[in-house]
Amino acid sequence: MRIFKEEQRFNQLWLIILMVVSIIMPIGIILGTYIKNPKSYSTTELIGLLGLVVFAACIIFFFKLSTRIDQTGIYYKFFPFHLKYKHINWSEINKVYVRTYDAINDYGGWGLRGGALWNKSKGKAINISGDIGIQLDLINGKKLLIGTQKKVDAERVLLTYKSKIKKSNNV
Repeated sequence: MRIFKEEQRFNQLWLIILMVVSIIMPIGIILGTYIKNPKSYSTTELIGLLGLVVFAACIIFFFKLSTRIDQTGIYYKFFPFHLKYKHINWSEINKVYVRTYDAINDYGGWGLRGGALWNKSKGKAINISGDIGIQLDLINGKKLLIGTQKKVDAERVLLTYKSKIKKSNNV
């Protein structure tokens, strides 16, 4: 039995730089206001405001995409949106394969994307970074792309379970 497991987080350097730069201005405004008039905030309010700004900017780094593929199907969880794994049985899948995609043009970026506000024909995407994903075309007509940084490993395990997909020989 082959098992594919992967966990991804938002840890790209450009994103870290963007977050650091984006908190400089609100922190500067808060501290500038406090320095000019120390009575504008209590010490508790100042610490609370600064903590809130830092927390709001850093919350994205708590997000985690977990993927598992085994003999029963494909599991995925995008924390904090999914607290439990979502499971897709092999019998629900019409076609599954690893493909290259354009996150911005196809889905509007990274994260939990697609659906009502974007190109519905592409389906939904759950991705953290990069341009490689596990494409699922489901029997019910829906599509889901799960981003991966382990293209070769994903292709190998999908080939192992190719026979579990009833409607398609393409993996």
